[in-house]
Amino acid sequence: MRTPELIDILAADTQAVAPGAAPRWLAMAAAGGAAIALMLVLMWLKPRPDLASAMHGGFFWIKAGYTAALGVAGFWATERLARPGGPWRSAAVMGLVVLAGFGFMAVMQFAPMDGAARMAAMRGVSWTVCTRNIVVLAAPMTLICLLVLRQLAPIRPMLAGFAAGAFAGGVAATVYGLHCPEATFIFVGLWYTLGVVVSGLIGAALGRFLLRW
Repeated sequence: MRTPELIDILAADTQAVAPGAAPRWLAMAAAGGAAIALMLVLMWLKPRPDLASAMHGGFFWIKAGYTAALGVAGFWATERLARPGGPWRSAAVMGLVVLAGFGFMAVMQFAPMDGAARMAAMRGVSWTVCTRNIVVLAAPMTLICLLVLRQLAPIRPMLAGFAAGAFAGGVAATVYGLHCPEATFIFVGLWYTLGVVVSGLIGAALGRFLLRW
């Protein structure tokens, strides 16, 4: 069988995807993933006792804004990588700008501190479990996003998987803020970001196999 004939056979066996399906399906994945993460926070981790008063403070919303922005960058990249030729680099730039901006604020807060204060700011009271908890909360949504991508046409499996995992990590980290009492830029910049990155790496590892054509 000649190559053109094989291409015709494969093309005849494909099903068209409705315009706008990718962002709509990924938005549904975000809603489902956020709901699962919220359920896990409520039933497993428990909301922080001072949640009502914390929500009146500025840093609670700064932290949520940072992680939500990472999630938006992940969504944007995932949606672009879901189809061949999608321009995903602008989404990556957005994510890097968000990281750089938050990192700058962390350095500005961290630099004037003395040694003991720096250690306390970096470790808080939950540095040993923060990243792990975010990864666990993100895992269901990561899998959902990968299943969505299987219905689309990503041609960069590992990159698409990383974007999906980072998307899930950003959503999960935002929900995790309902439980986490930490309130320093350096803590969030280290352990929250690591949770998003690890979720992305898990997505990349799974995407290598689940998203292969």
